[in-house]
Amino acid sequence: MPEAIKRRPIRSFVLREGRFTEGQRSAYDRCWPRFGIDCIEGEQLDPIQLFGNSKPLYLEIGFGNGEALAETAAKHPENNYIGIEVHRPGVGHLLLRLEELGLSNTKVMRHDAMEVLRHHLPNQSLDGVMLFFPDPWHKKRHHKRRIVQPEFVSLLARLLKPGGILHLATDWEGYAKQMMQVLSAAPEFENTLGEGQFAPRPDTRPLTKFEQRGQRLGHGVLDLLFKKR
Repeated sequence: MPEAIKRRPIRSFVLREGRFTEGQRSAYDRCWPRFGIDCIEGEQLDPIQLFGNSKPLYLEIGFGNGEALAETAAKHPENNYIGIEVHRPGVGHLLLRLEELGLSNTKVMRHDAMEVLRHHLPNQSLDGVMLFFPDPWHKKRHHKRRIVQPEFVSLLARLLKPGGILHLATDWEGYAKQMMQVLSAAPEFENTLGEGQFAPRPDTRPLTKFEQRGQRLGHGVLDLLFKKR
């Protein structure tokens, strides 16, 4: 087997483009220069230069259609936000919402989150990280694709400031238990609710249509809140 194929990284996502509406396409083309961040190989972001201020910085990984991130950013103008998502329709939708709401405290990246964490963010630059409803990869043979693994947690420990909050949520109980196990084993983090305890949904996480639909179907949601020591 060629060496390049052997070393191909395991991805936590599969690009399923879906329907990219004209509105999303138009928003993407029009708004990307204003809100988008292009990843340049070998370069780290400078948050102060990027936003023009030194407000607390929060990162959301895999923001879906971006509604929750836009709502959070609108409610908290005292913070800055970066959202990462690989799917163009979701990125286009968020760009449109940022334009409609007139927000200036949110930037968007369309890139592999693990690559961003490894190479493009300065140490101790983040005040919080949000990961809501990541792909559960529910088949056992696919569990290696789940983003919450020891390397992911180690990267976040390097990027979060002391006292920074890591907030995760999932409606898959098995994945929630894995998240709890991985985070509880990380010496850099402590559970804000106590060892092994899940958290009630904080007000800082908006109730999305996805979650409302899950509730109607009887799916519970488990939140995890960990703090960088």
